[in-house]
Formats: sequence, structure tokens, C-alpha cells
Amino acid sequence: MDYQKLAHELMQKMVSIHKAKHIKNIEDDIRGEVFVLYYINQKSTGEVLPSELSAATGISTSRIALTLNSLEKKALISRSIDVSDRRRILVKLTQKGKEAAQQQINKILADITNMLTLLGEQDAKEYTRIMGKIADAMLQLNN
Repeated sequence: MDYQKLAHELMQKMVSIHKAKHIKNIEDDIRGEVFVLYYINQKSTGEVLPSELSAATGISTSRIALTLNSLEKKALISRSIDVSDRRRILVKLTQKGKEAAQQQINKILADITNMLTLLGEQDAKEYTRIMGKIADAMLQLNN
């Protein structure tokens, strides 16, 4: 099999997909502020360290600081000093932040559900299976 030719074809398809408005919206949503809201919302403790957010997103700590500043101005998060280690700052969602996180999650799920519905049951299952394999392969490449 000519994997290089197949890679070229895949790259062209990825460019086409990336141009699609709904995909761009989903990609934008799962980065930046929406991802931060989602990530904090999913934590059982409800609190995270900025460095943890940086590691989870692959975004620099300075960019995370800007994102947190923006979310704090919107009253979606609050920051407090960790009582067990005063050098650490804990970030948690406000009630408004929890509501915003849930709204964004619902929006993203609706967009993805619509896309999967258009694929049909068999292709949607196959796409999800293959995306899982791609995610695993990417993790292996990062190690």
C-alpha cells in the first residue's frame, strides 16, 4: 500500500473538513475558554490548578492566565489560595460558570450528534471507532 499517497489524500480531506463552519465551531469550542470551563466542570473536586489546565490543553501557562483573566471578568470562574499550600492558586467555576459549561457541552454534543446522524448508524460507529484508534496512535507518537 502506498501510505504516502493515502496520506496526501487524507490531508486534502482534512483541509476540506477544517473549512466546514460546524467543524470550525466545534474545534474552537474545544479549545480555549470553553475547554477550560468543561475541564473544570468534569473535575470531581471542582477545583484545578492553572498548571493542570496548561498541561491538559497543551497551551502555555501565560495563555492560560489570559484565559482565566477573561473568564474571571465574565464571572464564570473564581480563584482562591489553596489553604493547604498558600503558593498554589485554585480555580473553580462559579454558578454562572457551571451553567455556561453545561450550555456549551450541550451545544457541542448537539453539533456532533447532527454530524453523526448525517453519517448514518454504521458510518457513525465506524468513524467513532477509527477516531479512537487515531487518538491512541497520536498518544503513541507523543511518547
